[in-house]
Amino acid sequence: MEPSLDKNTDLVSELMARRSNHCFPAQIRSGTRRFAIDVLAVLFPHFSEHIQLDSNLLAADIHQLELNLNEILDSLKSIYKLPNGDIGRQFVERLPGIYHELLLDAKAIYYGDPAAVSVDEVILSYPGFYAIAIHRVAHELNLLGFPLFPRLLAEYAHRQTGVDIHPGATVGHSFFIDHGTGIVIGETAVIGNGVKLYQGVTLGALVVQKALASNKRHPTLGDNVVVYANATILGGETVIGNDSVVGGNAWVTESIPPFSVVGRNSEVRPRKPGLEPDIEFNI
Repeated sequence: MEPSLDKNTDLVSELMARRSNHCFPAQIRSGTRRFAIDVLAVLFPHFSEHIQLDSNLLAADIHQLELNLNEILDSLKSIYKLPNGDIGRQFVERLPGIYHELLLDAKAIYYGDPAAVSVDEVILSYPGFYAIAIHRVAHELNLLGFPLFPRLLAEYAHRQTGVDIHPGATVGHSFFIDHGTGIVIGETAVIGNGVKLYQGVTLGALVVQKALASNKRHPTLGDNVVVYANATILGGETVIGNDSVVGGNAWVTESIPPFSVVGRNSEVRPRKPGLEPDIEFNI
C-alpha cells in the first residue's frame, strides 16, 4: 500500500522546510568517527587493524589526516567564520605533543591501577585512556578555533566510553580516569597534573545560565588530586588544592586547601603531606 501524505501534509511541509535550510554537511558525523579512528591508529598501533611498518607510508597517513581536517573545515565555511591559517598543518605539528602526553597518561594509569598488567594493555583496553586520547585531540583542535568538529569528537568518545569531557576543558599531564562511566567534565574546568578521577565524578557549573557562557563556570583541580566515585564538585571559583582527596559521593561547592580530605558527608579535614589519608575509599 502506498503511504498517504494527506494526514501528514503539514508535518511533511515543515520537515521539508527544515531540510531546505539545513546547511551542515551530511557526512560530518561519519567523518568524525573515521577521523577519531584514523588519528589514534596513527599514534598507536593498538587502534589499527594493520600495523604500518613503512615510515614513508606512515608519513603519508599523517599527511592524509591533515588533508581530511582541511576538507572537513572547508565543508563548514558556509556556516562558521573560520580561523586564519592552515589548521590541518597546525594540528599535525601538535601531534608529537599529544602523543607524549598520552604516553604519560597511559603510564599514570598503569602505575595507579593494581589491575593493569602493562602500559600496552592500558592503551588497548582501558576506556578511560580512550576518552583521554580523544579529548587531547579535540582540545588541540578547539584551541586552534576549529568549529563544531571538536565537540563532535567529544560526543563520539562519550558514546564509546560513557565519559563526557568538553573539548574546552584543560587537562594536565599524567591524567588517570579509572572505570570512567558517568564522568562529566565541563567546558571551563581546569585539571592539574597527576589527577585521578573515578566513575561518576562531575566537575560542573554551580549556576547554569546562558549569560555566563563566557565566564569560568567549572572548578579547578590542583596537582595530584584524587576524586572518588560519584563526587560532585561545582563552581568556577571552586579550587581543590594540590594533593587533596575528595571522597565518594561528596558534594563540594567551595574551595578546599591543599592537603585536605573531604569525607562522604563533605566535611573537610587536613591530611599530612606525604601520607595516605586516614580514611579508606574502597570501591
